[in-house]
Amino acid sequence: MAKSSADDQELRRACEAAIEGTKQSVVMSIRVAKSRGMWGKTHKLGRDMAKPRVLALSVKNKGQQTKAFLRVLKYSTGGVLEPAKLYKLKHLSKVEVLTSDPSGCTFTLGFDNLRSQSVAPPQWTMRNIDDRNRLLLCILNICKDALEQLPKVVGIDVVEMALWAKENTPAISSQKNQQEGEGPAAATVTERDLKVTVEKELVSQAEEEDMEALLGTYVMGIGEAEAFSERLKRELLALEAANVHAILESEPLIDEVLQGIESATNCVDDMDEWLGIFNVKLRHMREDIESIETRNNKLETQSVNNKALIEELDKLLKGLHVPTEYATCLTGGSFDEARMLQNIEACEWLAGALRSLEVPHLDSIYANMRAVKEKRAELEKLKATFVRRASEFLRNYFASLVDFMISDKSYFSQRGQLKRPDHADLRYKCRTYARLLQHLKTLDKNCLGPLRKAYCSSLNLLLRREAREFANELRASTKASKNPTVWLEASTGSGQNMNAADTSTVSEAYSKMLTIFIPLLVDESSFFAHFMCFEVPALVPPGGTANGDKSEYDDDDPNDDDLGIMDIDDNDSKAGKQTGELAALNESLQDLLDGIQEDFYAVVDWAYKIDPLRCISMHGITERYLSGQKADAAGFVRLLLGDLESRVSMQFSRFVDEACHQIERNERNVRQMGVLSYIPRFATLATRMEQYIQGQSRDLVDQAYTKFVSIMFVTLEKIAQTDPKYSDLFLLENYAAFQNSLYDLANVVPTLAKFYHQASEAYEQACTRHISMIIYAQFERLFQFAKKIEDLMYTIAPEEIPFQLGLSKVDLRKMLKYSLSGLDKSISAMYKKLQKNMTSEELLPSLWDKCKKEFLDKYESFAQLVNKIYPTETIPTVTEMRELLANM
Repeated sequence: MAKSSADDQELRRACEAAIEGTKQSVVMSIRVAKSRGMWGKTHKLGRDMAKPRVLALSVKNKGQQTKAFLRVLKYSTGGVLEPAKLYKLKHLSKVEVLTSDPSGCTFTLGFDNLRSQSVAPPQWTMRNIDDRNRLLLCILNICKDALEQLPKVVGIDVVEMALWAKENTPAISSQKNQQEGEGPAAATVTERDLKVTVEKELVSQAEEEDMEALLGTYVMGIGEAEAFSERLKRELLALEAANVHAILESEPLIDEVLQGIESATNCVDDMDEWLGIFNVKLRHMREDIESIETRNNKLETQSVNNKALIEELDKLLKGLHVPTEYATCLTGGSFDEARMLQNIEACEWLAGALRSLEVPHLDSIYANMRAVKEKRAELEKLKATFVRRASEFLRNYFASLVDFMISDKSYFSQRGQLKRPDHADLRYKCRTYARLLQHLKTLDKNCLGPLRKAYCSSLNLLLRREAREFANELRASTKASKNPTVWLEASTGSGQNMNAADTSTVSEAYSKMLTIFIPLLVDESSFFAHFMCFEVPALVPPGGTANGDKSEYDDDDPNDDDLGIMDIDDNDSKAGKQTGELAALNESLQDLLDGIQEDFYAVVDWAYKIDPLRCISMHGITERYLSGQKADAAGFVRLLLGDLESRVSMQFSRFVDEACHQIERNERNVRQMGVLSYIPRFATLATRMEQYIQGQSRDLVDQAYTKFVSIMFVTLEKIAQTDPKYSDLFLLENYAAFQNSLYDLANVVPTLAKFYHQASEAYEQACTRHISMIIYAQFERLFQFAKKIEDLMYTIAPEEIPFQLGLSKVDLRKMLKYSLSGLDKSISAMYKKLQKNMTSEELLPSLWDKCKKEFLDKYESFAQLVNKIYPTETIPTVTEMRELLANM
């Protein structure tokens, strides 16, 4: 067959150039026409016109795997092929030749991976049937050999394609070999690719060889099929006749065989009867053997169970046995330090024995046994005896330790010598029994309550005695002159406040009291919580101190309060505080430290009597210590510091209230002039208070300032009201004195700055009222005439005012003659009146300047009114009046 025009060498090279770089080789390329049909719709002209395309089959080898592709190429503007679409042949599911095309050259290819199946696939139209068959056969062979799967073929006769392939394969193969010149290997591949798949499926190679061998036996060709069929029929009939003859000849032999079979059947029946008898006997024997084995197994199981039971009972008896040495130690042993190791071992054994008899550790079957119940009762009795003996010993031991220390005066402060409390020896002796207390807690938690109360009661006596002796000696050894408590009394001279004695030793004494005892109380609380087995977090972290700083008391190892013991119960190591334990601890700390606050109160009261202002520094010191107490178990120490802070605040409030009463007593005096005495004294008091501020004392002082100044201003206003004639002069002098005395402090103290500005506003208002009164006293008719004019201007026109009664030009001239004749004398009288009764001479220049300015402003308003209402009248100008005032 001649080479198709649809597949030539130039087209293949163009296709290979179009897919260059993809590492794919073109197996076949062919020109087609592409069109698209619509499902259930007619074609529209122009939109569905056939378009020239090229279909190329390409393969790509990747190791042992071969990938096959169907490429659609289209012509660009310059006539060059370029890739348009790419399909993978492994997704090809259907090949359908359209019956609507009578020529049979149009077909569609269905792929199962297309996103939209609602769009009709493109239709490909070949030039002739040969081109169609060549392309479809190549696709089918590639799917069969390379992909090992075949698509569904619809609308084409596979037999017809097989015959077409057989006729065209040699020509195609030789043609390709001549064109490509690729050698035998290429020719073999091409021929293999073009073999029809349908033919392989109809007749296998083995069947074909058998048929050729059969035909060769009869020396016949392919065209002699009818003769061959007749010959086979005749041979079949001959074979059937021979088989019947052979059967008839073998009848005697069949009879002999039947007799033998009957004899064998009789023997088999006899054997079956014998086997039945033997089977019955064997069944009886098997039942006997099974019965014997069952009894034997029961005996073996019983023997094993008895052995295990004996072992369990031996183990239980061993657990129920009470060693003699432990029983002796628990019931009558000594609690001396040398015997504590034996006591601890006995406690551990007793706790373990009791725990082993509990259901989680002991099988519930054994729990109700009489022996177990009796042994548990015996152990409970041992436990109660030991707990009672140990509790009684520890109560007596705590009391004896404290009594010994109280009886020795060298432990306490004495005259001329302050003694720092030292509990190192006491804690060392108590640590000897810390392990015992933990075991007592494990055995009986209820026994710890009385022990804690006994320890708190004993140690409370020691702590109160130490605090009392220390506070007494501290007050006796502190030398400080007593400062007056009366600062703002009207009858008191001001000199004593200016020369107040130095009382810093009082604050130092209070600070020393806190420095010594607050860390001691925190350490005692921490030791008590650990020693008495409270399940609470640590009070002070390792290496830390009670108040956040390195205190003087911390001379020992930071871990001095570590009891050196480990938790017995694993549950004791759980983190987190127990609410019930914390409440019990705080209650015990109340018993431990209760009453010691009275000695702190005594120091506070003593310091207040010497210098009430020292409450400010004591408040700051207390606040600093209070902010350092963060541990929950040191709750009573925080309460103590809070009570101390309240006590200091109460004493200071008492001082503030007394000072306020001193200020209020100024009202009862007879008429007062000039600056009140408490205003400069308050400045001195505020200066001293600022010197005493420490830490967080600012709020306390600011509250005192607020109360002082509020009472001062209220009292000042009340005193001013007793003489209204001179009230403004009295107010402006006192407010000015307040500003002058507190100017420096107001720059650094925000609270005083607020009152400074308040006094400044009151001063300005008093000045304005006083100056207006003086001006009106001399020029009352002048400014009353101006006021009448201003009032009438609201109701009538300005040109009608000169015709009103009392406001005519004649009245104006009379008023001017009365008010402005002897003007220099009037101004001099105004100055003398301003100077009269003024005690603060330094205020006079500024007041006179304000007075002149106020007079000029009023006169300027009057002159404007005259020029507007009486334009023909002449009065002294404002410039002349200003020059006159400047020369005065």
